[in-house]
Amino acid sequence: MNELIEAAAELQRFCIERDWKFYFIGGLVVQEWAQPRFTRDVDITLLTGFGGEETYIEEFLRHYISRLPDAREFALRNRVLLLTAKSGVPIDIALGALPFEEAAVGRAREVEVYPNVKLRFCTPEDLIVMKAFAGRIQDWEDLRMTIVRQGAEKLDWKYILKNLELLLDGQQPDTFERLDKLREKYR
Repeated sequence: MNELIEAAAELQRFCIERDWKFYFIGGLVVQEWAQPRFTRDVDITLLTGFGGEETYIEEFLRHYISRLPDAREFALRNRVLLLTAKSGVPIDIALGALPFEEAAVGRAREVEVYPNVKLRFCTPEDLIVMKAFAGRIQDWEDLRMTIVRQGAEKLDWKYILKNLELLLDGQQPDTFERLDKLREKYR
């Protein structure tokens, strides 16, 4: 098993032992739902809600190495906690609180990434929503490959569009047009 999978499995155990709600996002998930590509870190969304983040942050800082001297303040300000596993693998923890993130926790799937190692991944639909919302060049390529690999006709577009509309709240109107073109192209 490689260091990335080991770090992810360790992080998952840490969260499960505390009965925390979470799911993996980022490169590991893209490798499963879209295409193999290089990733050097482990990314999760941890459902903390608004106002209770400090408890989670403090617990992580007691067990993991911080990548920033002011990690606690940075996490509270930016809703991302930047850590390092004992093996040196970077870990990014998004502090989730939105209704979309709460729904994504409930929809997350156990995926076998290595023999006898299952990780809790966001669904392909949730990955598409997150990637379209982020909107960077690499996000659109990951999104496109997710549609190609999963099959446009098999994805729950009603769910995707509804949640993306809630997240975007009228901003980035061209996002829907771009997404619709991809959906039609790979139907």
